[in-house]
Amino acid sequence: MKPEQHVDLVIVGGGPAGMTAAIYAAQANLHTVILEESVTGGLVNSTHTVQNVPSYPNIHGMELMEKMRAHVDSLSVPVEEVCEIEALSLEGEMKTVETDEEVYHSKAVILATGRKPVPLDLPHECDEVHYCAVCDGGAYKGKRVLVLGGGNSAFDESLYLLQIGVSHLTLVETEDRFFAAESTQKQLLTHDRTDARTGTKLVDLRLDDGRLTGAVVENLATGQQETLPVDGVFVFLGQIPNNDLFRDQVALNDKGYILAGADMGTDIPGVYGAGDINEKVYRQITTAMGDATVAALSVERYIRNLKGNVS
Repeated sequence: MKPEQHVDLVIVGGGPAGMTAAIYAAQANLHTVILEESVTGGLVNSTHTVQNVPSYPNIHGMELMEKMRAHVDSLSVPVEEVCEIEALSLEGEMKTVETDEEVYHSKAVILATGRKPVPLDLPHECDEVHYCAVCDGGAYKGKRVLVLGGGNSAFDESLYLLQIGVSHLTLVETEDRFFAAESTQKQLLTHDRTDARTGTKLVDLRLDDGRLTGAVVENLATGQQETLPVDGVFVFLGQIPNNDLFRDQVALNDKGYILAGADMGTDIPGVYGAGDINEKVYRQITTAMGDATVAALSVERYIRNLKGNVS
């Protein structure tokens, strides 16, 4: 039998939204726990430079998340990292979250699971395909890389790869133009170790004894294919909602994002969404933190109503 614990609030996800919610919940004296499948900070840890978070014009993503985690720890909020959630039951007054080590019963749940990268779908797979330049780029100093994507992430991560010393970088986008900020585009596209192509698709990988040696790209206008010599591929094709745990329980839009109300409440009483997992127009660290603030304050009111202390 697994040990059981009763708490006021379980926060599923330890990124900016999850940690912000924990800070506000702790200030409201709610017995709270964060459950994180990886490590706190989420995808922000792999962001080389975060800009325009109030009071930080520029800061490394991991540094920002370390500061946020320190704030959480200062409030003595338990954080379970590398935590596998095996079952999640959200109906009823008491919610149940079962992990690989413990069972939590809580009055409320905040879902702050964020998003995950769109995976690459090709006939061949190899270990040299990556989704984080900060995490994996160091191995490619002096080597050739292919970067997929035309948005801000692809451009920012490409600049980081060039900064750490890749010998050549080819940027490939299927659309007929790039979508990153103009200033970032100018910085990358004028770099002498960069080749950038629009209207181009990666269709396969070339392997030698299981190791990547080339990437087959196709010009979508002409159908012409070419094999580029590359040692690594970095994929930034967008993100999809990380909703596997609750997609059959909580109301979602047609793209899989939580339909949260103004109070961040879902269609299930006591269950709230926060951050990038919610349906919204803009997804930024600051908007995730704003969602989480509202969600935690709403949980405080919800629990007080359960106890009959609020009219």
